[in-house]
Amino acid sequence: MKVSINTNVNKKTSFKGIYNNKFLLKGLKFAAQNGALFSAGVSLTLSTAARPIAIMATPKTDKEDKKIACTKSIASSLVGYMIMLFASMPVADAVKKIDKEPQKYLKQQTIKNLQTGSESLSKSKSYMFATQLFKLGIGFVMAIPKSILTCALIPPLLMMIFPHKKHKNSSQNPSHSKIISFKGIYNNASEHLAKGIGKIVDKGKIQNLSKKFCDTNFAQHIMSMTDALLTLSFVKQVSKSKKIKNDRKKPLIYNSLISTALCISGGYAINSALKKPTQKFIKNFTLANKDLPELEKYIEGIKIAKPALILGSIYYIFIPVIATFLADRTKSIK
Repeated sequence: MKVSINTNVNKKTSFKGIYNNKFLLKGLKFAAQNGALFSAGVSLTLSTAARPIAIMATPKTDKEDKKIACTKSIASSLVGYMIMLFASMPVADAVKKIDKEPQKYLKQQTIKNLQTGSESLSKSKSYMFATQLFKLGIGFVMAIPKSILTCALIPPLLMMIFPHKKHKNSSQNPSHSKIISFKGIYNNASEHLAKGIGKIVDKGKIQNLSKKFCDTNFAQHIMSMTDALLTLSFVKQVSKSKKIKNDRKKPLIYNSLISTALCISGGYAINSALKKPTQKFIKNFTLANKDLPELEKYIEGIKIAKPALILGSIYYIFIPVIATFLADRTKSIK
């Protein structure tokens, strides 16, 4: 049996293993750089595997309601990931530009103000908060477009995933979005975004906000607000839809409302229960990787990945059975 030896890790072996895992490090760095896309990726992974299995296993529930709930889950996550892929990458790259050359995009007073008490601006909690407002905030901004596209995709996806004879004559060829090459204009867009973000961060109110809330659980707050807005917008779209059968609308709407309510409340409860274990993990992670030049970036990734994984696990694994079961009973409510 061949044993591979990583010569790049610290000679001390007490914290080797999970804390030095290269996949963990890449994942944490990605979460720090693009939290919105990381969260969308977690949702996509869980929604296409764990949630459909959980929903279809729900006892004493109408099969058609389970099918449409599965379809909504897949459609929502697929649309969410694609939107975040195209919308978040320019923002993430723009922030990287600011990270590398803050003096080019920020006023000297802003740098001094946000760097207070830190070795460099990139290690400042206030600065991290300010930039995460943009990186995570893109999910909130795109919530309504995502809900509109999710609702529109449910009927065609329902026929694709759960084909039935009665759908054969009514099926339509799905429209194919034209793939546009952004290669020529991407760099310019990223540069303009970096300058725009810099001007906003230069504002005193943003700096005061960053200093005041940098030690709070802001990542989970933003994700929860995004989920709430997304659900309310989706409910509105479903109620207006002419392509979703009326007798399926109520279970779908209640399924979404119940799932989101349980997810947000449960997310905060679990996050509170995991506060001490997380602090211990960060402490051990810091000791195991103290020589890494971007250690603060990885720790920032832990704080972004934690709520994304908690909310994703609750929403796509534990809640579907409860929400689908309860939502099915709403058909009798007039």
